[in-house]
Amino acid sequence: MALQKKIDDLFMFTMKGKWNDVVEIYRAIPEAQKAKITKSGETALHIAVSVGQTDIAVELVEMVEEDILSIVNVRGNTALHIAAAIGDLRVCQSIASRDLDLMKIRNNNGEIPLFLAAVYGKKETLLYLNTLCTESDHVRRNNGDTILHAAIAGEYFSLAMSIIEARRELIDSMNEDGLSPLHVLASKPNVFRSSTPLGCFDRLLYKCLVVDDLKEQEIDDVEAYIKKRTKRVKESHKYPENYKTCINFLVLLKVFFQVLFSNVVNQTWRIKKDGKNSTADEENPQQKSSSSVHGREWDEDHCFPPNYGFCVQAFKFIMNVLLIVLGIGLWRIKNIQQKKKRHMWANRVMNELVKHTTSYKAYDNTGWEPQINRAGEEFDVPNDLTLLEENQLTPILIAAKMGVVEIVEKILDEFPVAIQDLDCNNKNVVLLAVENRQPQVYNLLLNKNILKESLFRQLDNEGNSALHLAAQCKDHQPWLIPGGALQMQWEIKWYKFVKSSMPPHFFARYNAKHETARDIFVRTHKDLSKEGSKWLNKTSDSCSLVAALVASVAFTTSATVPGGLDQLTGKPILQDEPAFSAYVISSLVALCFSITALVFFLSILTSRCQEKDFAMDLPKKLLLGLTSLFASIASMLISFCDGHIFVLRPQLRGIAYPLYVALCFPITYFAFAQLSLYLDLIWAIVKKVPQRCNKAFLE
Repeated sequence: MALQKKIDDLFMFTMKGKWNDVVEIYRAIPEAQKAKITKSGETALHIAVSVGQTDIAVELVEMVEEDILSIVNVRGNTALHIAAAIGDLRVCQSIASRDLDLMKIRNNNGEIPLFLAAVYGKKETLLYLNTLCTESDHVRRNNGDTILHAAIAGEYFSLAMSIIEARRELIDSMNEDGLSPLHVLASKPNVFRSSTPLGCFDRLLYKCLVVDDLKEQEIDDVEAYIKKRTKRVKESHKYPENYKTCINFLVLLKVFFQVLFSNVVNQTWRIKKDGKNSTADEENPQQKSSSSVHGREWDEDHCFPPNYGFCVQAFKFIMNVLLIVLGIGLWRIKNIQQKKKRHMWANRVMNELVKHTTSYKAYDNTGWEPQINRAGEEFDVPNDLTLLEENQLTPILIAAKMGVVEIVEKILDEFPVAIQDLDCNNKNVVLLAVENRQPQVYNLLLNKNILKESLFRQLDNEGNSALHLAAQCKDHQPWLIPGGALQMQWEIKWYKFVKSSMPPHFFARYNAKHETARDIFVRTHKDLSKEGSKWLNKTSDSCSLVAALVASVAFTTSATVPGGLDQLTGKPILQDEPAFSAYVISSLVALCFSITALVFFLSILTSRCQEKDFAMDLPKKLLLGLTSLFASIASMLISFCDGHIFVLRPQLRGIAYPLYVALCFPITYFAFAQLSLYLDLIWAIVKKVPQRCNKAFLE
């Protein structure tokens, strides 16, 4: 009973955070050290580690026996697992120094502490634990994922680079689904620049923001590193909250003057054909890049003017200063900078994975295979390469499907033979890019110096050509534009773009079901056509009602003469007033534009809404109708204000002007509410090649 009471006290002290009392119970009653005090099967040591009580946890570790450290909770996690997951390097060092065999304990998912550090992106902890874990079979979990799979899946690319440097044998490793780390990376389009949509202002920020060179992190002396990091954290609390902004500004100023007084500006900005000194990469002006995406290369002797580098850096410096002074959202700048840094790391990981992969060599390669797990059974990882090829996409096919231009280009540059890869449905990169609406990948393949005859004439198992697949409509909305009508318009544009990209009669006319591409388009787009027609009719019906009201008011005002007519001459009495001319003209303009808008909206309502009408006819009518409606509303407001001036006394006109401004607010709100639709219509009509929506999916 006394022991049970002490365990109850231990639970109470742990829940209330009275850690000194917990330490006293652990020191006085060794039996309490083994007690699992929660429903999750956790000891007080587990809880102390999980809530970040580093000093207490280290003290508890030092006083318990080694067998206490191997106690697991219901998930199979020891205290070392939890410390690795939260990145507590001190606790990891303290526990590992007691018993290195704790590094080999697996939880219910077959994960050792090293693996959890990779799952949660704890780089310092992983680098330390990796020095203690020398056996290769311990870096996998039950489903065959390695620590490199986990790091890339969690988008911890700095960590992934460290893993690649330490364990290159993991580059070609496959899990039980037959996926390598490159497969996982190819299924994440949002971590690459080509699949990250940015507005005009964000694109300008992206180009102007400077990201420091990416540096690898090494931990030689763990104790020295822990002391240094702890000291840095304590000192950071002494400074005001905005000190980082000041430091960043001073660093930016330092870079600016370095460029100003540099004597090798011309050499730095010389762009060579071999790419050794190329610095024109959009991802990072300080990093190497290639311009082969657009099929262009600079000659070796071509260079920019001597002051080109200075001008670019000066422009970036001025832009950063203006952004800070004007206070244009430091959080927004930081967000764009984080995106750029993530893109740079993703590109680095991609380059390393593609560079060292052996997937396209002549001999069979299924990737590094695991040995045994803690239960003594083999991991269920497929060893039959034929089975993998029948059921899995290769990295280049996944990249083409997801729209990752960088990976497609890199693989084709390193392994041109990858262009021949086919999936289980006999689809190559062209068919997958067309089917999944990836214009950037398709344009890349069009501009590549490859055999287009065989590549673009490829047929799938059902005899569908690229044009047949471009005509198919799936359930999801692939295009980055709202509304069924505009989605339908871009579907037609995509179909016509693919059709016009090759000579006439280049694609096969009929598939295995004896259907033409046009037959497939009409059949599969019936629902989208109905949805677009319904949306257009609803929008036109609402706008035509407003246009009719404006026309009624405009007709009344245009037929009314302020002040009346002169009985002798029949001319308006107030015709010499400046406001009279403005009143007459604005009333007439409001009447004309409202009737014009009404005609456009009625023409949409009476349209048959066939597939071909969505290409240009219906969106153009809607755009012109909205333009006329906005113009008529603005003109009606002007005519009202002009006519009201005649009624007011001269002494009250100064008071009326603020009321006129207040009257503009509802109209302005309506205009801004419809502005997004208006801009979408202009964008949909003007843009030749539609833009893919970048929501990642993998079927």
